[in-house]
Amino acid sequence: MTEPSPRRLGRDELTDRPEQWPVDGHRLLARGAVTDLVEDAVRTPHGDLMRRQYTLHPGAVGVIALDDQDRIAVVLQYRHPVAHRLVEPPAGLLDHDNEVYLVAAQRELAEEAGLAASDWRVLVDLFTSPGATQESVRIYLARGLSVVPQPDGFEPESEEASMESAWADRGELVDAILAGRLQNPVMVSGVLALEAALASGRLDQLRPAHAPWPSREVREAQNRRLTHGDAG
Repeated sequence: MTEPSPRRLGRDELTDRPEQWPVDGHRLLARGAVTDLVEDAVRTPHGDLMRRQYTLHPGAVGVIALDDQDRIAVVLQYRHPVAHRLVEPPAGLLDHDNEVYLVAAQRELAEEAGLAASDWRVLVDLFTSPGATQESVRIYLARGLSVVPQPDGFEPESEEASMESAWADRGELVDAILAGRLQNPVMVSGVLALEAALASGRLDQLRPAHAPWPSREVREAQNRRLTHGDAG
C-alpha cells in the first residue's frame, strides 16, 4: 500500500506559529554572566513527559552594512567556545532594559565598525539554535554609510579588545560562505538574505527598520510564565 505523500503547505501556512506545551516543572541548573541554563519538564500532546535543557538568552541584533562600493563592513573576533577567530558582521546583545532594537543596532555599528547609516531595513530574523537556546537575532541592512567616532564611554574589553574591523567584497563573502569558510550564523544568514533580496529585486521591499518582532513578545511572555510558576 502506497504511503500518502506529505501535503504541500499553502502560502498562509509558511509561518512559525507560537505554541506553548504545558510545563510541569521549571528549574535553574546554572547561572551565567549572559545566559542561564534551565531544565523544563514538558507535557507533550500525547501526555508523555519530556525534559529539555536550554539556555535563557537576551537575544541580539546584527548589521549587514553595505557601502556604495559593494563592500560589507566586518569584524574579526575570537570566539572561545568554537576556538576560531570568526569573520562576523557588527552585532551585540540586547542586554539594555527596554532598548529599541534599531538603537541597539546603531550602537553596535558605531562601536564595532565606526560607522553610521542613513537607511535602515530589517533584513531577516532568526532563532540561532532553537533546540538549545532562546536566542533570537534581528539582522538589519544598513546603507548610506558614513564614518563616525566611537561612542563616548565605549571601552573595548576581553575579546573586543583584540577585535579588528575591515571591509569585504559582497561577492567574495558569498563565495566564502558557500565554500564553508565562514560559519558565523549572523554573517551567513545576513549575507545570503541580502543576496536573495538583490537577486529577486526586492531590496526596497524589505521590512521597515521598526517592523514588529513577534517572537520577542512570545519570549517575554514565556519567561513571565516560567518565572511566576504558571507555565502550564
